[in-house]
Amino acid sequence: MAREIGVPHPRLSLPAKGQGDDLVTFQRWLGDAIPMVTHLGITDMAWQGDTLVWHLQLAPNLNDKGTGFGGSLAAQTTLIGWCWTTLWLRTHGRVQNVVVATASQRFVAPVTTDYRLECVPKVADGLEQLRERLDTKGKGRIALIQRLYAGDTLCLEAEGDYAVLPES
Repeated sequence: MAREIGVPHPRLSLPAKGQGDDLVTFQRWLGDAIPMVTHLGITDMAWQGDTLVWHLQLAPNLNDKGTGFGGSLAAQTTLIGWCWTTLWLRTHGRVQNVVVATASQRFVAPVTTDYRLECVPKVADGLEQLRERLDTKGKGRIALIQRLYAGDTLCLEAEGDYAVLPES
């Protein structure tokens, strides 16, 4: 399905109460909703506790030097944070829009092989703070940390602040 500028993509139906999303279905929807996703080389998405983990191929993300392209990697860190927040909301039966408010990256080492990207709340009580704000104000924010590893080597650390907008 081709996307039209200015036309929102249809939402994915919420998972059954108390259950998380089927991440294969979510990834397929994500590729339709955000066309560039199909070109990022995401091979797998999985939850490990409160950590969202993606496995990615390096080949579609190469730069002119044959290593990971910083712009592509930065986009992936921003996107995994958006997905983390969106998936968490969906698991809690909430249909609200998420936007990135701030994002920063620190490149530590070149990415020279397929890699994994991990996303987790920045602070231990980040989820509780978000839940409380959503319950009292109908909107909220959460700070997330993203780390990119090639094997055991940390190659990129990123941080994003994601705003959950009030229900429309």
